[in-house]
Amino acid sequence: MDTITPQPSPEGLSDPPTVQSSPSAPDLSSQNSAPGQSIFYGVFGLRALWSLLIYFAILATVIGSIALITRQARTQREHAADIAAKAAPQPASPKPAPSKPQPIAAITFGELITFSALFVLSWLMAVIERRSVSAFGLGGGHPVRRCLTGAFWGFLFMSLLIATLHTFHLLAFDRRLDHGPSIFYWAAVQLFAFLLVGLTEEYTMRGYLQFTLTRGMVSLGNRIAPAHARTIAFWIAAVITSALFFYLHTRNAGENWLGLLGVFLAGVVLVFALWRTGSLWWGIGFHSAWDWSQSFLYGVPDSGSLMQGRLFATHAQGNPLFSGGSAGPEGSLLCTPVLLLILLVLLYTHPSPHPPLEPTS
Repeated sequence: MDTITPQPSPEGLSDPPTVQSSPSAPDLSSQNSAPGQSIFYGVFGLRALWSLLIYFAILATVIGSIALITRQARTQREHAADIAAKAAPQPASPKPAPSKPQPIAAITFGELITFSALFVLSWLMAVIERRSVSAFGLGGGHPVRRCLTGAFWGFLFMSLLIATLHTFHLLAFDRRLDHGPSIFYWAAVQLFAFLLVGLTEEYTMRGYLQFTLTRGMVSLGNRIAPAHARTIAFWIAAVITSALFFYLHTRNAGENWLGLLGVFLAGVVLVFALWRTGSLWWGIGFHSAWDWSQSFLYGVPDSGSLMQGRLFATHAQGNPLFSGGSAGPEGSLLCTPVLLLILLVLLYTHPSPHPPLEPTS
């Protein structure tokens, strides 16, 4: 069983010629000719193409089964409701429709189910590929400290962006919506919800997919520059996962093209955090605090969506290119330099990258 243990690269962004934790591991530049390899297995075990096909086949089966069960259950409920409506006498004044579930509760439940399913699927793929499930981004030491560090920077930089928008009269605070104990209630509820959001989105985009695409692109990296094959492979995979992150956000109501560009850049920043820290925990903390600060603390749209229980009622004003308009602060041009500052923080606080990919032993 091979494990993925992040090790600082002694040559900055360059790939080390050998892997210290696996003295007998083959050189990446000779992976296509190493003995014992076949169309199904390579230097990293089961080839990435077959891993991804199995992964998406299982994922499609699970999603399709859930959709079928949900559709059948909804049909049965509607049929039962029609029968009951025909049998029961009609009241003189119909009762008001029951209130819908709180959006934050639906988000929390959905993210919890999604992460649980993806983690089980990643664990199954780890068994199939004969590697540790921690290889997919949740390994590494000091996860709580890294998560809290990322959360600190996420809160700080979102606060900086909000303060800038407010200073230049691009964001107005109308009134406070919560008072007394409800402030602490909604703060805790949304903090838990956005911790799940950060965990789910980071693990979905930059967990198994990033790891598997990276090892699948090493052969292409060898053709471009064998000495930097691992670095090239990682960043090709990063562009793919960031593009997917961008695409999934196109379905958000109220989003605009500038906000989507900010989402893509944020995806690049978060995958850079994975490269510099060697795990997803910094990005999970940053992602969670960034979203929580927008949605609860400052009450601004997060990718075009407002959350119930936010502390303030706000509205954007002025030129939407700078205020963000309906998309919120992420749709502002001012968000771009903030994201660039985050890259500088990662470069300064983590001077050596930790390549998250090593050959099998």
